[in-house]
Amino acid sequence: MPYIDLVWPDDADGVLAREYDAALRRAGRVWNIVAIQSRTPEALKASMRMYVTLMHGPGPLTRSVREMLAVVTSQTNDCHY
Repeated sequence: MPYIDLVWPDDADGVLAREYDAALRRAGRVWNIVAIQSRTPEALKASMRMYVTLMHGPGPLTRSVREMLAVVTSQTNDCHY
């Protein structure tokens, strides 16, 4: 399995620290899908903006349906995060 050197929340500063703080407020923890992007904080910031727009923004699907689709897609792709 590949190894990626992550920046942990206690060591984060600047943009990354703000994104980690937002993750903690949103989910109560920093999930691996967030931490894996820690070496490129600006990409993490853009990724989180897209996630929040897709999962929380206006649209025809309810939040629970969006979450269900995310889970099914992750399982289909054999993603364990």
